[in-house]
Amino acid sequence: MEGGRNQSNSGNGTVNNVVRSGFPLSFWEAAVGAFVILGFAVGLLLVYLTLPPSDYSFLKLPRNLGELQILRDHLETYTSDYTAQVLVGYCVVYVFMQTFMIPGTVFMSLLAGALFGVFKGVALVVFTATAGASSCFFLSKIVGRPLVFTLWPDKLVFFQEQVARRRERLLNYMLFLRLTPTLPNTFINVASPIVDVPYHIFFLATVIGLIPAAYITVKAGIALAELQSVTDLYDFNSIAAMFLIGVVSITPTLMGGNEQKKKAANAAIE
Repeated sequence: MEGGRNQSNSGNGTVNNVVRSGFPLSFWEAAVGAFVILGFAVGLLLVYLTLPPSDYSFLKLPRNLGELQILRDHLETYTSDYTAQVLVGYCVVYVFMQTFMIPGTVFMSLLAGALFGVFKGVALVVFTATAGASSCFFLSKIVGRPLVFTLWPDKLVFFQEQVARRRERLLNYMLFLRLTPTLPNTFINVASPIVDVPYHIFFLATVIGLIPAAYITVKAGIALAELQSVTDLYDFNSIAAMFLIGVVSITPTLMGGNEQKKKAANAAIE
């Protein structure tokens, strides 16, 4: 075997780190990733081929609010005449960005509000974000282990410890992570299968936990012209409300942990 093996004991579980020399992915792991990328590229190509001939130089991932406003202005016309193509293209791009941890999905969420309104926009963002997170989850299950150990070794050990401690009320803990910035969402997506978070728990926590942030961002997208900076999205009240919801969601987990400690102490006394 190439390289060596590193083992980190964490809580009730053990994380095994296989250290490879050189490129962290094997040939077949890299092939799986390339195949997924090709699938997204084909999807975008099919959308492009069904649109009328025109200058589509404006079609690029926005990196600031100025570029986003330009994209919104161009897409408004196409949204009314080619709704299906715009929806499919939007979904493919959003899921691709989530799958491969490409930053900038906040601009896509703002775009959903600007093009489709609050309710349709929130539904679209939650759907695509959950689909992208799920795609990242399953792709990571196949090829993600060496990448996570390379990028986030300390976070992975911490995450493993917390998951092992809160296994009985894992949904509450995963909801807390989605609602608060305790761990980055990209890390949660790629690390969850490695620390054995069941997919149904991951899925429910993602769907429910993303709704508050999606609502705030999509609603802001309706008044895109008035938005000066992405940091204006979350004021004190919004952040406080999300933290409060997160604390409420994790309270049963904390209470369960205290009960387990009391039972263990009583058993030791007896």
